[in-house]
Amino acid sequence: MTVRIVGVPMDLGAGRRGVDMGPSAMRIAGIAERLREIGHTVFDDGDIAVKVPESQQIDNPKLKYLPEIVRVSTILAHKVEAIMEAGEVPLVLGGDHSIAMGTISGVSCYARKHGLRFGVIWIDAHADMNIQETTPSGNIHGMPLAAVMGEGAPELTSIGGDFRKVDPANVALIGVRNIDRAEKEIVRRTGIAHYTMSDIDKYGAHRIIGRVLRDMRDKVDLLHVSFDIDSVDPSVAAGVGTPAPGGLSYRETHLIMETIADCKCMSSLEVTEVNPIFDIKNQSAEFATEVVASAMGKRII
Repeated sequence: MTVRIVGVPMDLGAGRRGVDMGPSAMRIAGIAERLREIGHTVFDDGDIAVKVPESQQIDNPKLKYLPEIVRVSTILAHKVEAIMEAGEVPLVLGGDHSIAMGTISGVSCYARKHGLRFGVIWIDAHADMNIQETTPSGNIHGMPLAAVMGEGAPELTSIGGDFRKVDPANVALIGVRNIDRAEKEIVRRTGIAHYTMSDIDKYGAHRIIGRVLRDMRDKVDLLHVSFDIDSVDPSVAAGVGTPAPGGLSYRETHLIMETIADCKCMSSLEVTEVNPIFDIKNQSAEFATEVVASAMGKRII
């Protein structure tokens, strides 16, 4: 594949600083070199410029830093769509998980233009399905999955165009273990497929990702994978934006990504919430880089 990297050094959607350094940390970990080693052609378009929070004010405490997040996400959506038009695979490095609104909108615009069906695998400790009426924090990184399914503030749902970016029937949420009460209602109402850590404990990661991919293969032409590193247990990756105990193990994470690679159905990938401030010698960024390599075809033998 020809892979094109786009960095989005944004922490405006998060509750604490640091994930804006995630793209640099993954580059230092050698993400481009890892992908070239397994045979891919890799280009790095650098980072989208993002204003720091100190230069802005919060107009709406329920939608913190809304204008800048919308601006950056819109730029990202155009970049992702252009990459796919060129026949390349977008690899987006975050940044907090609000960047997914831009990535998914870009893929969705491409799919809509070409009459293709589009699906999303969302791997995360959190559902990210709050809206401004339910958010306990006002942090927009807790809202992107709701937004791309047409739920929430119109400024967010209309990024990349005023249409629903992905049908909830074509979304699978994997690894969740920390869901707000109001989010649970939205999950139930939208009917998205969801697999908690309890499900993974009971049935195993391989069975669950196999089921998700079989369902997606029958329903979609393009598949986006949105990977939040906080889906992984903090004992494996400590340097994350919003850590939560009881997450995916090292091997469960790689198994999920290796199985996605075997499917040969992934059209785009993003990695979010790497936070070097809370990391140890860049270990979490190195782990994230290894996970990306697994998703793009790296094998033990």
